[in-house]
Amino acid sequence: MTDAVTDRRAELAANLAAVRERMSAAARAVGRSPDELTLVAVTKTFPASDVALLAELGVTDVGENRAQEAAAKHAVAGSPPRWHFVGTLQRNKAALVASFADVVHSVDRAELAHALDRATATLDRPPLEVLVQVSLDGEPGRGGARPDIAADLADLVAAAGHLSLRGVMAIAPLDGDPERAFATLAEAAARIRARHPDATWISAGMSGDLEAAVTAGATHVRIGTALLGRRPPPVG
Repeated sequence: MTDAVTDRRAELAANLAAVRERMSAAARAVGRSPDELTLVAVTKTFPASDVALLAELGVTDVGENRAQEAAAKHAVAGSPPRWHFVGTLQRNKAALVASFADVVHSVDRAELAHALDRATATLDRPPLEVLVQVSLDGEPGRGGARPDIAADLADLVAAAGHLSLRGVMAIAPLDGDPERAFATLAEAAARIRARHPDATWISAGMSGDLEAAVTAGATHVRIGTALLGRRPPPVG
């Protein structure tokens, strides 16, 4: 192992310990067990070598935002870890994502659900696990179904032959109170669970707001910067 790799592994190990302590403290503060929480390490723009180091350190779940970048990393790093697609997804990339992802967090419209279902049907794989993305700010560019229609979209996903409904996902608004926003998500999650009791996942919280998300009932937190550091600037 080169000095650079050793140093990076030590950096990731220290960051991981700090993130896990934040998660545990947030859970204990509201009477939850830290074991209820899953860390999804969001490795967008970071190399596949970081995915391998995180796996060595015990990280079991990796998230990616961009379909082609994720597919390329999966081809190198393989599985495990479990691969989560957490970014906005265009329908024409559904087949690519279904080819490598274990979980898609960002299903926010019927057309995308149908495309993922059709794509998964052509593959020799288990049903694709799906979360319905709920919009907490009404910004179309950030994805998400309105809270009042999320349950209907969940019904559609649950009825699909090659998808498995696991719960909901959301991104906190850029401005505003994340606690209030995540409370709205928790209400949407409860409505969906009333119809689909196995849809127990709530994917919410990132580096800056994971405590608010855990307080509101998050089961999965998606951590990038606090774990991997500042993202390198784009090339060109």
